Amino acid sequence: MATLAASSALSPAKGKSTKNADSKASATTAPAKKKVGGFGRAINVAGIALFTRQLSTLVNAGMPIVRSLETLAKQEKNLRFKAVLESIADSINSGGNFSDGLMQHPKLFDRLYVNMIKAGEAGGVLGTVLDRLAKFMEKAQKVKGKVKSAMTYPVIIGCVAVGIVSILMVFVIPKFEDVFKTMMNGKALPWLTQVVVNISHFMQEQILVCIGIAVAIFFGFRMFVATAIGTKILHWLQIKAPAIGPLFLKAAIGRFTRTFGTLMASGVPILQAITITRDTSGNVHIANALQLVHDRVKEGDNVAKPLEATKVFPSMVSSMIEVGEETGALPDMLSRIADTYDEEVDNAVSSLTSIIEPIMIVIMAVMAGTIVIALFLPIIAIMQDMGKGGG
Repeated sequence: MATLAASSALSPAKGKSTKNADSKASATTAPAKKKVGGFGRAINVAGIALFTRQLSTLVNAGMPIVRSLETLAKQEKNLRFKAVLESIADSINSGGNFSDGLMQHPKLFDRLYVNMIKAGEAGGVLGTVLDRLAKFMEKAQKVKGKVKSAMTYPVIIGCVAVGIVSILMVFVIPKFEDVFKTMMNGKALPWLTQVVVNISHFMQEQILVCIGIAVAIFFGFRMFVATAIGTKILHWLQIKAPAIGPLFLKAAIGRFTRTFGTLMASGVPILQAITITRDTSGNVHIANALQLVHDRVKEGDNVAKPLEATKVFPSMVSSMIEVGEETGALPDMLSRIADTYDEEVDNAVSSLTSIIEPIMIVIMAVMAGTIVIALFLPIIAIMQDMGKGGG
């Protein structure tokens, strides 16, 4: 079994959890939370997805939830996550629900996860919900990985290009400059060569300033996007910027429809499902649009009309949702929309990669070519002088 890592942010805590009033007639007090210790890397979403898939397999095979958790805990090599699983199992053994145990670890199991488990427990279909939740997380990770890979390629190429140019400027250009000064007998360097030499001097003499500027830009950007206005601007660019905007928007629509559909199919009430989807959207503009939908649905409207009125989602999405509402098959329709947009994300990633690759190659060629030309111009001038002298 693959090792699941636990969250480094977990801290020992004590408290009491009460049983869900919808599941039991009277509240039952669970024991204090078990101290979570041990070492290990922070568990990521992929690790939680793997755990959910393993738990789903055991529960659907007929194994009780407590025994399933204890089995996974015994095989878990990461001590921190092992303690988490044992804590959840102890909570259930003491009279709590599975969802009660999950709520004790909010940094590992978010609202979407907990509410789907609650719905599964209430409907007596925990195994089905676990399977649905595992599929949801696996597909979400797949799409996220594709978008991340599309963004990683240009970043890596850009860093390599900057590294190569920096090495040339700091270590190679000065060597050639000394040679040129000796062979050109005090003559002025060609203008392009002089520009490159001046940049080289600046990078050598002001290297700390260059590093300081780069660090200041990096942390300044992070501080800016942490503000409300910075977050709004960044999220607006994510869905509106040329080239990458359509990719992020399609990924966001796919995540919204899959999350919303999975919650509804699991039995979560529609208003609660919209709220959870809003909180997990990852984009403030989409979250604001879903808040508007929530308010309109609360007043008795359907989902499709207010969704179209937000102008954030394409009309095709609202039209398909309207058909789903009219036919009473909204969860299935949402799942189909998600599959469609996941496929469009695949195509968009392929198209974006095919566009970025030649652009980055051209940029690197221009940068390297400019330096090479700048170095050859004095050599040509020297050869011409030598030819004149020989004639």
